[in-house]
Amino acid sequence: MAIDIGRREFIAVLGGTAAGWPLAARAQQAATPVIGYLGSRSRASDALFLDAFRQGLKGVDYTEDQNVRIEYRWVDGQYDRLPAMAADLVRRQVVIIVTSGGITSARAAKAATSSIPIVFVMGGNSVELGLVASFNRPGGNITGVSTFNTEVGTKALEFLHELVPKVSVIAVLVNPNSPIAATQLNVIQVAAQAIGQQIVILHASAEHDIDTAFASLIEQRAGAMFISTDAFFSSQRDRLAASAIQHKVPTIYASRQYTEAGGLISYTPSETDAFRQLGIYVGEILKGAKPADLPIMQPTKYELVLNLKTAKALGLEVPAKLLAITDEVIE
Repeated sequence: MAIDIGRREFIAVLGGTAAGWPLAARAQQAATPVIGYLGSRSRASDALFLDAFRQGLKGVDYTEDQNVRIEYRWVDGQYDRLPAMAADLVRRQVVIIVTSGGITSARAAKAATSSIPIVFVMGGNSVELGLVASFNRPGGNITGVSTFNTEVGTKALEFLHELVPKVSVIAVLVNPNSPIAATQLNVIQVAAQAIGQQIVILHASAEHDIDTAFASLIEQRAGAMFISTDAFFSSQRDRLAASAIQHKVPTIYASRQYTEAGGLISYTPSETDAFRQLGIYVGEILKGAKPADLPIMQPTKYELVLNLKTAKALGLEVPAKLLAITDEVIE
């Protein structure tokens, strides 16, 4: 009889311990902060930058799936899906929302919450676009990194002109649905006038528009092309780079991802640096810093990347002067 009682007690203790294990695991999981990631581009487009983001987090003692979790949401350039995705992250009670891919994702997050901290990385001027009060003291629940991709369009056009100096007409591809399309066009138009270039404006906001844009480029006898900053274009970078080669159109892009995908040349602030800083800011906020007190970070490093293999395929001879200032040559 004593043996039976001991056995029952042992089973009861074992059962109680086993029941406690999932409770402890759930408590630990509940205590792990969850970051919401809202991206205008695609998972593939952000893959390289996410590595830099995680490096930034690790630099302030946070490692994904160890002491922090991340809920990812991508809309593949479909801007109209952003508000619903932002609202979903708020419902899931994430502790911070990270946004990438431009002003639209940052605005969607800002509209969804005034209490959850938001950290963005974007190409536009966050002050002029009304996202923050100032660079030094953003105010409210939002801060981040402004890379000013729209402004670097001027320099990009100059590099393209150096590469194809005999071209007099340059096509500019923009997404009319982008909230910064008008700003980008204004910058490019001023830059084109300064170097005596004529530009033609082409539109694309869906996959079937890309073929139409290239057909229009040929009809209007444009000899080169500038592809503006846009999340949709980033998701179509392989197709855009291949189409430019197919149609023998020297093209400059707003991200090194295009040149890695076979595009001719790109000029942009270092996006990996920007995402690394994004991770650092997220870690600092997790440790108690307030977004309002963290100044908007601005780029200190710019990258000119040239795909020499593509240049040869297009029959271009790269000027020695341009080659000398190129940060990276892909062969």
